[in-house]
Amino acid sequence: MIAAKSISSMRDDYRRASARRVVAIVACGLFLAGLMVLDLTTGPSGMPLSDVLQGLRDGPEGADKGIATILWQLRMPQTLMGALVGACLGTAGLQMQTILGNPLASPFTLGFSAAAGFGAALAIMYGDIIPLPNYLVTPLAAFSMTLVGCGLVYLITRLRGATPEILVLGGIAVLFFFQSVQSLLQYLASPEVLQQIVFWLFGSLLKSSWTSVTVVSVIFVGCLPMILRDVWSLTVLRLGDANAASLGLAVDALRLRTFAVVALLTAAAVSFVGTIGFVGLIAPHAARALVGEDHRFALPLSAITGAVILIGASVFGKFISPAAAIPVGIITAVAGVPILFAIIARRGGRSGGAA
Repeated sequence: MIAAKSISSMRDDYRRASARRVVAIVACGLFLAGLMVLDLTTGPSGMPLSDVLQGLRDGPEGADKGIATILWQLRMPQTLMGALVGACLGTAGLQMQTILGNPLASPFTLGFSAAAGFGAALAIMYGDIIPLPNYLVTPLAAFSMTLVGCGLVYLITRLRGATPEILVLGGIAVLFFFQSVQSLLQYLASPEVLQQIVFWLFGSLLKSSWTSVTVVSVIFVGCLPMILRDVWSLTVLRLGDANAASLGLAVDALRLRTFAVVALLTAAAVSFVGTIGFVGLIAPHAARALVGEDHRFALPLSAITGAVILIGASVFGKFISPAAAIPVGIITAVAGVPILFAIIARRGGRSGGAA
């Protein structure tokens, strides 16, 4: 009888905890929606909230052509791209920290951002010889080089095993390699080309278009089935490799599958907007603080949190410099450093207490 009551009480506690997690996800989703509307009201030309709401109701073919053009052709692609890129980086960051068992890991730990930067620099310098529109050459080159970086790390893991240590060491090797060749291209570039390369590396939403939004959306949605397939497995992996293997989980295969998904999400995120740091590091910590380690809740909340961080950076950049919005990559880097210190100090305090 007592055991039955205990089981019933545990079941009720679990349901209440799940309900709180769902409420947290919904609340963060509503906050993101409000932040996106705020982002649409900010910009060089300014636009009252009433005009934005009217423009949203009227659609792209609204009566006021000026509002429709600014809202649907300029600001809406940037806002949607910010949300999508933040969601990709947030999701990839949580998966990366899970498979590596490292709270300070992010998609960029494996050198993907450096590979994308090299691809973009290569396209900016020599893209004229490729018979494609200029607005496609740079993202395609960045995406391709990100996949090359992914392939190099994958090759290392096939040779030495897909352990967290090998993944990190392989990623560091790829990171330094692409950073070095990227620096070589910058050294050889003319001042005009160098300026373009540096601007891309800042990370900006200004060149977003409906084409780029569509491409990133397709990649993100295409990765969802693979992410959902391994939700429970990733949750189990948080218990440690030994415990996960004892429950029948193929740990190395899971790491390689997740690694491929992280590569795709990161490539999609950085190919059109450039290098954006710290989002993939901070968003997972915020999500786990709100809903815990259960990836059924942590993954969607990490995606939403990543989108909130990036849209918030966009709004902040427009507020402090309305005439020329500061690239979001600069905002996230500046804001991410103190948060990173806080994460390190918090974990250091726990270790000290444990000792």
